[in-house]
Amino acid sequence: MEIHYKKLTEKELDTFIRMRIQQLREEGAKEDIDLVPALKDYYERHMSDGTFVSWLAMDGEKIIGTSGMSFVEKPPYFGCPNGRIGLLSSMFTDPVYRRQGIAKELLSLVVEEAKNYGCGTVQITASDMGVLLYADFGFVKNGNFMQYKL
Repeated sequence: MEIHYKKLTEKELDTFIRMRIQQLREEGAKEDIDLVPALKDYYERHMSDGTFVSWLAMDGEKIIGTSGMSFVEKPPYFGCPNGRIGLLSSMFTDPVYRRQGIAKELLSLVVEEAKNYGCGTVQITASDMGVLLYADFGFVKNGNFMQYKL
């Protein structure tokens, strides 16, 4: 088994989207629409303008792990004076390959991308499974995170 890492390109997008949906299912999402067109549209637009980047873990030609980082800009604040924030998503490792450090490596690669983009902070809404990985990496919980659904 020779695991290597590469950046997501248009060529792997369909597989990436299938894995994203598999991840959402695993996290217990209620599936009431076909999300594929919306995901495809999002990734194509944001990959082309540089505001989404993903690193993949590969076993030969097979994608076995994914990561994603979206770059957004908010009004600057003291914790992030340039307002640039990385939103982490799509952290997923094929169940067969878990517990081998793959997610940690993918996380390092996309956090580095956020650093290079000039982000002052990286945020994620972690799954129960992911909390340990992020805490070990140095992410700190923000107890006041709230969301209002429109």
